[in-house]
Amino acid sequence: MKYFLSFFLLLFISHNLFAQFPSPSKGGGGFNPNQFNVGHFYGRILEEKTGKGIEFATIQLFQNRIDSVSKNMKRTLVTGALTAANGDFSMENLAVIGEYEMVITAIGFDSAMRKISFDINMSAIQQGNWQKALGGVDKDLGNIKLKTFATELGEVVVTAEDPIYKLELDKKVYSVDKDPSNAGGTAEDVLKKVPSVNVDLDGNVTLRNASPTIFVDGRPTTLTIDQIPSDAIYKIEVITNPSAKYDASGGQSGIINIVMKKNRRFGYNGNLRAGIDKRGKLNFGGDINVRQGKVNVFGMANFAQRKSISYNSTDRYNLYGEPLTNIFQVDTLTTNGHFGFGSLGFDYLLNNRNTFTLSGTYVNGKFNSLDDIYLTTDTLLDAGTVSSYAIRASNNDRSFNNLGSALQFKHLFPKDGHDLTADINFNQSTFSNNGVYTTQYYDENYFPLGNEELQKQNGSGTNRFITLQSDYKNPISDKMKIEGGVRAALRHFESVNNVYVFEDTVNDYVEVPDLNNYTYNDQVYAAYSTFTNEIKKFKYQIGLRAESSFYQGKLTDIDSTFNVNYPISLFPTVFVTYPLTDKSDLELNYTRKIDRPSFFQLNPFTDYSDSLNLSRGNPNLKPQFTNTIEFSYAKNFNRNNNFLASAYYKNTNDLITRYQELVYDTVLESDVIINTYVNANSSYLYGLEFTSTNTIKKKLTLSTNVNFYYSYINGSNIEAGLTNSQFSWFGKMNITYKLLKNLTVQLSADYQSKTSLPQGSGGGGGGRGYG
Repeated sequence: MKYFLSFFLLLFISHNLFAQFPSPSKGGGGFNPNQFNVGHFYGRILEEKTGKGIEFATIQLFQNRIDSVSKNMKRTLVTGALTAANGDFSMENLAVIGEYEMVITAIGFDSAMRKISFDINMSAIQQGNWQKALGGVDKDLGNIKLKTFATELGEVVVTAEDPIYKLELDKKVYSVDKDPSNAGGTAEDVLKKVPSVNVDLDGNVTLRNASPTIFVDGRPTTLTIDQIPSDAIYKIEVITNPSAKYDASGGQSGIINIVMKKNRRFGYNGNLRAGIDKRGKLNFGGDINVRQGKVNVFGMANFAQRKSISYNSTDRYNLYGEPLTNIFQVDTLTTNGHFGFGSLGFDYLLNNRNTFTLSGTYVNGKFNSLDDIYLTTDTLLDAGTVSSYAIRASNNDRSFNNLGSALQFKHLFPKDGHDLTADINFNQSTFSNNGVYTTQYYDENYFPLGNEELQKQNGSGTNRFITLQSDYKNPISDKMKIEGGVRAALRHFESVNNVYVFEDTVNDYVEVPDLNNYTYNDQVYAAYSTFTNEIKKFKYQIGLRAESSFYQGKLTDIDSTFNVNYPISLFPTVFVTYPLTDKSDLELNYTRKIDRPSFFQLNPFTDYSDSLNLSRGNPNLKPQFTNTIEFSYAKNFNRNNNFLASAYYKNTNDLITRYQELVYDTVLESDVIINTYVNANSSYLYGLEFTSTNTIKKKLTLSTNVNFYYSYINGSNIEAGLTNSQFSWFGKMNITYKLLKNLTVQLSADYQSKTSLPQGSGGGGGGRGYG
């Protein structure tokens, strides 16, 4: 009888709704909330005493709507559902606007009522940002327990408007989709606008004078920033002082985490986009999402043409040799090319709380670079200066392919924020770089000296990452949370670089002996735990991470191998936040980090590829350890105006730093300057950083970032009295003006003063990374 009555009631109250993501009505018809039947409520009904699921409990969903006859508001039955054997229920194809009343009844239990609604961002709807506006249409109502007397559960309504740049407990977040001018570019274009981040003409990224580690969705990647389309990015997290949750490596540099967009709305939805840049280069793409029942399929494709023009100058004053020389170089570079990006994946919702996700990405690109270098060499003689000249022209073709895939399992516990994830990520890039170089020397009267020198270079390589990781989060209470996880990161890299010089005697190119062909394997194993709590107004997080690693490098031409093992080290972190008001916060944090020497820093053989910059590694290098303290103040005046100020201090022991020494080279048979790496005694760096975003009269938006810092290196263990210090500053500004409703103009500018060489090895992945 229980089953029969429940089944009859379900037939009486339920009806089907077809869900499809609509476009705003044509002809300026405005926004019709009834069109958006893409909402999804789900949860689980349990017995209060035993915690067991209640089967065949009836869920009824009511909403106040205008009666078509009386034209008055009337409480209307919208839909209903029956729970499964474990108590799960799911109601789909719901209008996302307005408040619902959910009534739960089950034989043997008293009924319960709950008022619920979706988290819809109305200001984003007004701005036409549907992706953001409908980000909260998939809501887990948690475990609902029935007992012998009825209880009305609390109302669940969450609304918020985040600023474009905000301070969180252990990171700063830049919301990419809040800036419409980000469309049609790459991650490189976006990072140029992100406060604290500097991107130079070559696409190399620095964060507070060091190269950061680049993550995609919190995982290492072989993708470079010019291979990620900006339309695929949801937000960028700038983590200047990473907590124990993140890799302990990169103590001098920090982490930039690029979070990609992902859609799980019911029905069929997507968008198309196209654009053209100031040099007439096209870009176009689109994405689509299909969710029916337990399967969610999402995909994206993007194609972009790129052209860059740069002008660089380098002045070098040699302080050794007889006679002394000064070398001045002017470099004009033009790069043309294109790249394509595609991704595809699907989620399988085993039930309301368990999801499997399989996804993959593919990137392909080709670029051609034409570079003319003008060299002037002044030889300083007692009788005067004698000048000579050279012009070096190069034609380079480079291409790359990247294939990535990920398999993830996520389990949601009934409590909001309580989850367990396990995933494996595979990422592989292949690249090639082939160039032809022509050099002609001239005397002081610009008459050619001898014939042109011809040289070509063929390079290729493979970079492969495998990451296995599991994370657990449990909010013990509204103010207390624990997190923990384990991780294994396995990296393999191989590179082949062959150099050829044209010999007139054989009328052909002859290979130059080189020691730049190599492979290496890097393995890092880690475990971490963090504890977050709130005492009155104070919110704090303490964490501890343990890491050990194994490194093996091999020069393939001479079959020379060297191994480095790093034992387990502990890395504590502490973060404290104090809210002065509901719109202003103070934060103080401390971390301990490590930088392990890279292959190039360990390679004991000389690299002769650049005759003006010979380099050689040092196999006796030790890792460097950095202690960092940072103090920040954040003020959100309103959603359009905010301010962030940070003071920071870094102290590093056994600093890995560049060092030049004059030695006799047996290959060149002369005294030369070799660029190498050594462990200096210590270093410190301190600075002040200010960031603000302000909107004036709803049309003009100013985003300003200024960073002042002083760095000092103590190398007295290398040479008596050897030090290096420098005061530097960096500034950037983005000015956006809204001319018309759908027309925006943006001007960006940045400045980097003279600076000492970036300290440490950095985390890699900051630049283009083509070897």
